[in-house]
Amino acid sequence: MANTITPSPASAVADTTAQTDAVVQKTIFSILLAISFSHLLNDTMQSLIPSTYPLLKRSLNLNFSQLGLITFCFQLTASLLQPFVGLYTDKRPQPYSLAAGMCFTLAGLLLLSRAGTFPLVLVSVSLVGVGSSIFHPEASRLAYLASGGKRGLAQSIFQLGGNAGASLGPLLAARIVSPYGQSNIIWFGVFALIAIGVLLRTGSWYRRNLTMRRKKVLIFEPNPGLPKKRVAFALVVLLVLIFSKYFYMASMSSYYMFFLIDKFHITDQTAQIMLFVFLFAVAAGTMIGGPIGDRIGRKYVIWFSILGVAPFTLLLPYASLFWTGVLSVFIGLILASAFSAILVYAQELVPGKVGLIAGLFFGLAFGMGGIGAAVLGRLADRTSIHHVFHLCSFLPLLGLLTGFLPQTGPRAQWPKAHH
Repeated sequence: MANTITPSPASAVADTTAQTDAVVQKTIFSILLAISFSHLLNDTMQSLIPSTYPLLKRSLNLNFSQLGLITFCFQLTASLLQPFVGLYTDKRPQPYSLAAGMCFTLAGLLLLSRAGTFPLVLVSVSLVGVGSSIFHPEASRLAYLASGGKRGLAQSIFQLGGNAGASLGPLLAARIVSPYGQSNIIWFGVFALIAIGVLLRTGSWYRRNLTMRRKKVLIFEPNPGLPKKRVAFALVVLLVLIFSKYFYMASMSSYYMFFLIDKFHITDQTAQIMLFVFLFAVAAGTMIGGPIGDRIGRKYVIWFSILGVAPFTLLLPYASLFWTGVLSVFIGLILASAFSAILVYAQELVPGKVGLIAGLFFGLAFGMGGIGAAVLGRLADRTSIHHVFHLCSFLPLLGLLTGFLPQTGPRAQWPKAHH
């Protein structure tokens, strides 16, 4: 063993620093694109749920309140578990939990394709919700780990896949499910199988890089001079902004088709295509907020996204069919830029709690969508779908609360290479 060389502490530190640099100074686009693609598949399957509402309403003789309850069950299971998943995986990362969560989604879709009663529909969408609650916090952490410091860009790429998938769901439902019946939902199980295969590969990369993560690859500098009470107040403001965004999104994703059918007397397929146009605009707008927030500051992006959409939402209930479509594109583009900026802003306020913050904000987004769908469905039964859209048009005015947000302090500090 005479030739064995014991490394000095200094060289060991230098080696660790070099390894750290290799991870954090390079954005791993292959991983970001893989989880974005998985997010696309995941949200395509999830968006089938509201897209099949007209079909389920007729076949099971449901009212708007029951449709709202379907969304509520899905969003509840998708929201309540997410902060706990994030908190748990902050301490014990689970590289293959993403693939495991997708198995719940697959089971939910298979059951939904055969569900002939209202309770079975509730069980099936709840299983899809459980899959979502496992997927989002850990996938967001994976985007964080592969960001190379470009955290807004990484979140936007991740979100782009989800929003693109949400826009594809109604289009595919219009072509595959609506003309041929509920049983054709089973074909979307292929998407889940593909996603499981992709997530097993990303899980392997994640497991290999856990050592770097445990050595605190990302070194954060907390906001100096920002007391805990100020941070807590800022988080409350962000949660209110999430409420305004996703309550409005609930009105669009769950009831936009019914609003169009009732007001303009168009077919289900035409309404689904118009919902696709809106959700496609949401997907396109996703790429705006993150990268711009990296460059000019996230608070400005939040201002523009939440408050800037208000003129368009206020005009929507009074527009013709053509202008309704145009306005929905602007609403989707502007509103979608908020989430990546809000999420990364919150993670900068509470450094070191990536999973918890991701789970909390993703969970709240889903929860607000579910509560919003249930409340708005009940309101639509008691008044009218037009009244719901008039009322929701004022929600973006809550964006005025952005003025109470502090400027975030120095960004994450990335270790410099030691030569």
